[in-house]
Amino acid sequence: MAILFSGDFHANARDEINFISKDTLIKKYKEPLYEKINYQIILGDAGFLWPENEKTDVDNFNKLAERPFPVLYVVGNHEPVLGRSDLPEVDIGIGEKVILVNKEKPFTAYLKRGKIYNIENHKFLVLGGALSIDKAYRTPEKSWWEQEYWSDDEKTGISLLLKKEKKFDYVLSHTGPSRINRAINHLDSAFIPKFKDEVSALNEIIDERIHCKQWFCGHWHKDIYYYDKKMKKGYQYLYQQTALLDGDDIVVL
Repeated sequence: MAILFSGDFHANARDEINFISKDTLIKKYKEPLYEKINYQIILGDAGFLWPENEKTDVDNFNKLAERPFPVLYVVGNHEPVLGRSDLPEVDIGIGEKVILVNKEKPFTAYLKRGKIYNIENHKFLVLGGALSIDKAYRTPEKSWWEQEYWSDDEKTGISLLLKKEKKFDYVLSHTGPSRINRAINHLDSAFIPKFKDEVSALNEIIDERIHCKQWFCGHWHKDIYYYDKKMKKGYQYLYQQTALLDGDDIVVL
């Protein structure tokens, strides 16, 4: 069975639902592949649970439910879920628990960062978070959410995990490792100090310690694939395009 990957959703603020609607997906992948999808994974900035945005959430849940498969989210940087201790964590049979945001079938839930999940016989290391470079428009001295960066406990947890686990099939993150971000965005050294992202720096450290077939990222609103010859792995950034993992085959459209 197949897994669908897509980029930032932003609570459909920019009509991102059009990239992943039933009609769009069937047009892209045709009926036989579409019917094989068992899960969709959105690579951060799903944008659910914003204050005073309940009606939009319900509308989005209903639109996503027009497709028969559940949706899982990587934690992005614009994620109110990070500040919600009241949300239930449930076991859906993929290893670690998930943070449930909509229990109606097909359900929607967030994957926890720094955890390993086994989905459709693939071993995923799930990361998450990123620097909000647009935060200056809102609160110049603060992040959008306190938990935008990894906590000390999360950093300790991922460090301990990687002492035991070093081989994964795929990595799911919001932003990519810092050197790959620089490469796909053609960033010069003058840009880096101004927008130092602790999360992409952490991803860089993690990347050097593990083996995997490929990373999937969002965050940068780009559709681009970058292959690192030295690391011998690829990094797929998604936004308007989607990727379908069917067995060991990846189709990007």
